[in-house]
Amino acid sequence: MKIGELARATGTHIETIRYYERIGLLPAPGRTPANYRSYGDAHRARLSFVRHSRELGFTIDEVRSLLDLSDHPARDCGEADRIASTHLEQVESKIAQLAALRDELERIVGRCRGGLAGDCRVIEALGDHRLCAADHP
Repeated sequence: MKIGELARATGTHIETIRYYERIGLLPAPGRTPANYRSYGDAHRARLSFVRHSRELGFTIDEVRSLLDLSDHPARDCGEADRIASTHLEQVESKIAQLAALRDELERIVGRCRGGLAGDCRVIEALGDHRLCAADHP
């Protein structure tokens, strides 16, 4: 299939496919006599793997490591578990940070009583971190 067909089949932008080829996540395809890229089912499957991994938030380096494990099916999957577990810990940490930010924003917004910007509690809180109920990044 041509690059446009691969893009449609996987929901991936053409430039993203080319980028993944340049950085080695997707092997270079063969070429047709007219010099078009010619992708096969293995390219589609690998690109789908990369896309799904990226949608789950794995970094390019993590995806590269997971692909390396996928390319060597006889290897122990402990490294894949370590990568996924570490990523899960990072996601959980981000969720906790976002929950704290939500709580602080709810508190700030709840203090708003309308009126003029010069008396705005939201602007006041944003201008003075000491008015926050908790520390946040």
